Amino acid sequence: MATKENENGVKGFQMRQQVHRTKWETFKNAIYNPSTKEFLGRTGKSWGQLLTFYFIFYVVLAALFAICMQALLATLDDKEPKWQLERSLIGTNPGLGFRPISERTEEGSLIWYDQKNETAINKWVKLIDKFLDPYLKEQNGKNFERCDFDKPANDSKVCEVNLDKYGDCSRENSYGYNSSSPCVFLKLNKIFGWVPEYYTNATDEMRKYDADFAKFVETNGADHQVWVSCQGEKPVDKENTGGFRYFPSQGFPSYYFPYKNVKNYLSPLVAVQVLNTAPNVIISIECRAWAKNIKYSSSNLQREGSVRFEILRD
Repeated sequence: MATKENENGVKGFQMRQQVHRTKWETFKNAIYNPSTKEFLGRTGKSWGQLLTFYFIFYVVLAALFAICMQALLATLDDKEPKWQLERSLIGTNPGLGFRPISERTEEGSLIWYDQKNETAINKWVKLIDKFLDPYLKEQNGKNFERCDFDKPANDSKVCEVNLDKYGDCSRENSYGYNSSSPCVFLKLNKIFGWVPEYYTNATDEMRKYDADFAKFVETNGADHQVWVSCQGEKPVDKENTGGFRYFPSQGFPSYYFPYKNVKNYLSPLVAVQVLNTAPNVIISIECRAWAKNIKYSSSNLQREGSVRFEILRD
């Protein structure tokens, strides 16, 4: 708006004439204004200053991030965790797991099969095959060696796990799922540096938990193992099973411990064959790992040192 004085000295205001543009012209003008030579509201110089600022800002930010990551990685070891045992989130109490587990989450820990149905048998056989795949690969020519209680592996080698010693719990036998005596594989979770404190004699807790197992430990206690015992969870479950067989032994041998993250390490396995399961009834089974430094809790909310699964045979 400008002022203009007439011949009598009277000043008046002259309104600036409005420029009428179409929406398309307004849009084009917002993208590039030829009168001010602005692109998206900024001149070339302004855009250059802005882009230079952000370029320097992100270069400095990336450099600071790289320095922090390098400092963090310098505190880590490729082969062992920084925080171990009591100082780690995992702690010192290994969990006990089992296989096979159904891929259908609604079945949970239930192993439901029909020994006369080839499709049902193959379902469980394939699940176990998948679990055992690392164990089925050729172990010769690598850093595996045959170990014994008086011959543990050295620091650069690992003990082999020979599936030929698993008796009736073999692939040729369909892992027992073509019979009334299916097999379940048990494995302890790996904890770096954890060394079991072995039971060499039966305890009152063992006798109370399973008298036959206590007698077994009394006889075989010289073999240092993390012992394993399974039983029906309730009296009715015990009545519906004909006992248990363990392959290759009733425990995890000492020469597999401690776990040190050596290449090709395979966790030891115990195959439990549940004998002569009663048909058409759900049988709840608990398996427990025994070592002085394995805490035990049978609570379903916080189960420790044991695992629970169910078997239903049609």
